[in-house]
Amino acid sequence: MNLQYEFPEGFWWGSATSATQIEGAAKEEGKGQNIWDYWYSIEPNRFFNNIGPETISDFYHQYKKDIKLMRKIGHNSFRFSISWSRLIPGGRGKVNSKAVAFYNNVIDQLLENNIEPFVNLFHFDMPLELQNEGGWENREVVEAYAVYARECFRLFGDRVKKWFTFNEPIVPVEGGYLYDFHYPNVVDFKRAVQVAYHTILAHVKAVESFRHFHIKNGKIGIILNLTPSYSRSQNPADLEAANITDLFFNRSFLDPVVLGNYPKELVHILQKYGILPITQKEDFELIKNNTIDFLGVNYYQPRRVKAKENLPNPYGVFMPEWFFDNYEMPGRKMNPYRGWEIYEKGIYDIMINLKKNYRNIESFVSENGLGVESEEKFLKDGYIQDDYRIEFIKEHLKWLYKAIEEGCNVKGYHLWTFMDNWSWTNAYKNRYGLIAIDLNTKKRTPKKSAYWFKDVATYNGF
Repeated sequence: MNLQYEFPEGFWWGSATSATQIEGAAKEEGKGQNIWDYWYSIEPNRFFNNIGPETISDFYHQYKKDIKLMRKIGHNSFRFSISWSRLIPGGRGKVNSKAVAFYNNVIDQLLENNIEPFVNLFHFDMPLELQNEGGWENREVVEAYAVYARECFRLFGDRVKKWFTFNEPIVPVEGGYLYDFHYPNVVDFKRAVQVAYHTILAHVKAVESFRHFHIKNGKIGIILNLTPSYSRSQNPADLEAANITDLFFNRSFLDPVVLGNYPKELVHILQKYGILPITQKEDFELIKNNTIDFLGVNYYQPRRVKAKENLPNPYGVFMPEWFFDNYEMPGRKMNPYRGWEIYEKGIYDIMINLKKNYRNIESFVSENGLGVESEEKFLKDGYIQDDYRIEFIKEHLKWLYKAIEEGCNVKGYHLWTFMDNWSWTNAYKNRYGLIAIDLNTKKRTPKKSAYWFKDVATYNGF
């Protein structure tokens, strides 16, 4: 087959998801509550169509069937997360043997089907008891996470070689402590900074303990949603707005995990406004000595900014937006269902930045995808004709291919996601899967994109 875009040998083709978004069985077999179970129980109205995390895709009971289907559509790798509140209900103490059996079965099933398990330890799902102690604001929770990570390496490290400490760690910071779209719905920049700092600390402690296990061929990384910050113009004020945005939303995590230190400029800004986190001297040695082996990059949309039009309200809430305004570029291509800009070149710009400024660290696209509302309107001949998704993936892959051609150390592409899953407060509003799910019957039906994706993975290109 004559391929115009042929990817390097051994390229990782697959998809990604998380425990809370697909498992279901939220109250079964000893699972403790996490913040999503709790928040839904007190404010179901905050969730689209009042759909909560227990009524979902039911991977917990159907994983065997699902994994066979993954193999069928060309997966050679699959990223999922372990639910901390399922494995160690309450976040501390005894390991739940039923959870161990479940995750062992999932891992074994993946390996039997020649799909490499990529395991992530934390995906927005803090155990409720630990959140009640302050969550990531509390340094003791960092220690509890380090113990949980150690348990995971001990239990599953004989078969799992690709590990991740966190997925999009900045999202609980933004959602839970700045912009009110995750529990605990705090709006406080200073507390947000402390949460971000302790998350990095939890991450490096996990990396440190991973090294002690000497897992043969094992690698540990983190998954960051890197959002290129584009300035409206080349005006110095616009450029500075983009620079500060980049410091807050990208480099606050990227620099410490890859380079082992924080950007001086970021520290200076936090210091100037009196919001530096509480730290301990030995932390910085730990951060410096425990950088990652490889990086997962989640990319959905760019961020466009411009210099502030007006001075911030001195009596208002101090927020990152004191330093920039969001900018809507005329003529941008949009996903109207999600309200997100589609800018395929962003994926190339991220990889070139990693090559130039982050020692060309080994990386892969760990999430990229398109959420569409009411997909059933594209149903024809028994399956969803999602040509728009095929187009979306293809255009991103072309830019990824260009980055690889230019020497970027990119090892794979994981789509978000394998099957339609529960998207936090959006529930099932937008569907992202290669496989459609009927919420009433839980029936799985491949979409047109699933067949296309299988060909891409089989031929390692298109």
